[in-house]
Amino acid sequence: MHTPGSPERKRYRGAVIGAGGIARQSHLPALRDAAAVRGRVEVVALVDSAVDVPRVEAIPLLGRREQLRDLAPLDFIDICTPTASHLELTLWGLGQGYHVVCEKPVALTRGEADRIAAAARASGRIVMPCHQYRHNPVWMKIKEWLAGGAIGRWHLAEFSVHRTAADPGRVAAGTPWRGTSSAGRGGVLLDHGTHLVYQLLDIAGMPASVSAWTGRLRHAAYDVEDTAALRFEYPGRLVTMFFTWAARARENRIRFVGDAGAIEWSGGELRLERAGAVERLDCSAELEKTAYHRWFAGLFEAFVAALDRDDPGAAARPFLEDIRRVATVVEHAYVAARNGATVTIPDGA
Repeated sequence: MHTPGSPERKRYRGAVIGAGGIARQSHLPALRDAAAVRGRVEVVALVDSAVDVPRVEAIPLLGRREQLRDLAPLDFIDICTPTASHLELTLWGLGQGYHVVCEKPVALTRGEADRIAAAARASGRIVMPCHQYRHNPVWMKIKEWLAGGAIGRWHLAEFSVHRTAADPGRVAAGTPWRGTSSAGRGGVLLDHGTHLVYQLLDIAGMPASVSAWTGRLRHAAYDVEDTAALRFEYPGRLVTMFFTWAARARENRIRFVGDAGAIEWSGGELRLERAGAVERLDCSAELEKTAYHRWFAGLFEAFVAALDRDDPGAAARPFLEDIRRVATVVEHAYVAARNGATVTIPDGA
């Protein structure tokens, strides 16, 4: 908190690229309204080339990203566009000298992650992935229980996500962009699986191997997978993930089994079972999309803290490593699905 006599903290000027649902429902509310963020950032423009983009109060709407030069100085861009544009926009932003926040996935392969890292190092700028599920209070509680040994050493984890269709974004009619390879670059494994991958890496590190199945079960109009099943192997541990856009209802479930108990998050209830007793927490509010902007507030608070650091290279390093680790797992998962075989993930991949 700023106090009289302390140095004035910089307020960072940024622009949001893409005016779809994720920008309006999560990014902008976090940037403009979150107590820990709003005094440290100023959104000076919203950029979207679509002709029917609704305006946002008090934020200029630009049709071309090149117009941002007229608003200099600009510290960062926040990329909220479809996946296919993430790599190019990230590299463009770094080339302009901007720090970058980018919706997931930032990179799909190790090669793409390495290109981003090289550009970030050359420009002395930060690239932060939108891995906001880390800031979900329910997940934070699960991590706390696991780290504290509440269920002993865990040996089995199950993640499952059910949706009836891909999120349509701003345009409700027609095939959602997430259901197309041209805009989404992949299906549910890439779109939702990315979140679960970085959550897994946070608690278990890089898996030894992955096997995978992907397919299209329900949505014939999509040209990407609407369902994916993954199996990750660790020494003495197994992790399964299942995500689908072909369900009958929305559902999320996470379960950890250890030698002294179990943790389960299902249907809005978080349960810890150990020593014959069960602790139950009502977390239903965190399942609503209206809660998502609070997770983004934590993410943007971390971004501002990184910008405040004196050493940009040191500040950027953990984010670049995060991007590459997730890309490594996603890349190997798709290879496993294509080949129908278990794929080893090499150490230091």
